[in-house]
Amino acid sequence: MDIDKVSENVKTILTEIGEDTFREGLLKTPERVAKAYEFLTKGYKQNLDDVINGAIFNEKYDEMVIVKDIDYFSLCEHHLLPFYGRIHIAYIPDGKIVGLSKIPRIVEVFARRLQVQERMTQEIADTIDKYLSPRGVGVVCEGLHMCMMMRGVEKQNSITTTSAMHGIFKRDQRTRSEFLELISRPRI
Repeated sequence: MDIDKVSENVKTILTEIGEDTFREGLLKTPERVAKAYEFLTKGYKQNLDDVINGAIFNEKYDEMVIVKDIDYFSLCEHHLLPFYGRIHIAYIPDGKIVGLSKIPRIVEVFARRLQVQERMTQEIADTIDKYLSPRGVGVVCEGLHMCMMMRGVEKQNSITTTSAMHGIFKRDQRTRSEFLELISRPRI
């Protein structure tokens, strides 16, 4: 990303909304905003093979693996405003497991792009399905959207929930119900 070019564009936006870009508090704002966007969109530069880094292991374990309450922060592609929340992910291995820390790292790759919650949820499920070929994958994403809270409808307490289910999570109601029950339990 060209920080100088983005900084100039931010300066233009500040001018257009009526701000004085020579005001003390705004002198370094264009560069800070450019660097913030570089960080907030770093998912575009991440490669999933590098993120997973070979941490897939052969294992005979065949029960549900859940990593829940994974915090995420993303930017809505429609307004460039934040949305954030928690993601819960489960899979049932079929001979392969992944290092547990890789699951939140996968979330981070997709959250750090301009997104819609629906697509992000599906991309995460598809990635786990692709790399592990498990018997099934379940992903539930809960989000608070600043574009709904700060502008437009201005609803402060609306939570958006999306899900993506593959394999046995999609076909078998008992498996899906077990996953949903386990993620609804209070944290330890």
